[in-house]
Amino acid sequence: MQSYKNKTALVTGASSGIGLAIANSLARRGAHLILTARSTDMLNKIATTIKKKGVKADVFTCDLSQTGAAQYLYEAIMHAGLEVDLLVNNAGYGRWGNFTEFDRKDYDQMIRLNITTPTELCHLFIPEMISRGSGGIINIGSITSFVPTPYAAVYAASKAYILHFSDALRYEYSDQGVRIMTICPGFTDTNFRTVAAVNINVDLGGAGTPAEEVAEQGLDAFLNGKVYVVTGKGNNIFTILPRLLTRKRVLNLIGNNFRKQLGR
Repeated sequence: MQSYKNKTALVTGASSGIGLAIANSLARRGAHLILTARSTDMLNKIATTIKKKGVKADVFTCDLSQTGAAQYLYEAIMHAGLEVDLLVNNAGYGRWGNFTEFDRKDYDQMIRLNITTPTELCHLFIPEMISRGSGGIINIGSITSFVPTPYAAVYAASKAYILHFSDALRYEYSDQGVRIMTICPGFTDTNFRTVAAVNINVDLGGAGTPAEEVAEQGLDAFLNGKVYVVTGKGNNIFTILPRLLTRKRVLNLIGNNFRKQLGR
């Protein structure tokens, strides 16, 4: 895939944040969009705006944190006669705080949204891409994909899975025309922190990298054949720490820093 022009991209979690920024950037680059999230009204508004850029935009409302959602979405898209050239697995959320502060049902939902659904969507759409001899998948990881992160244990583990999963699939399918990459953002100006820090009553500082910047860097990196890209100034340090320090020192460094930020 050398260009997004006239390609059809499925973007999950497209109603806000990085997903919305990626959808808008793809539309500006000439891609047709398939948008999915939980809010029909919001998706319809976004689709109307995207269509003004001269591309198509189809809406499929779906809660991807529910069991069977990936299969439901796939069948709905196939029934509509649409082909997916690029799958962007963006939908996800995190929780910050002590591990036992959150209910197991919450973690179950997070794991399904962050791990199970992206895995199932890849399993469903890769055969279609292989049959056409081309296609791509962009999975959204995190800077926590590279390091264990106390006070965000489940979220960080889910994003480590995404990075390793994406790398392995890239190797398996690169010779069949399917390119797979991970975008690993740091703190980004979205509502992610509001959701993650629901139990935290401290000022977490600046807004972070604009979502639009993350989208542009990520989409450019994909076309340039990158295995992964870390977005945000200075965030590449998270890829270096595990190579410079012992695992114990990395754990203490990340844990102590995060604990201070969260006021623990």
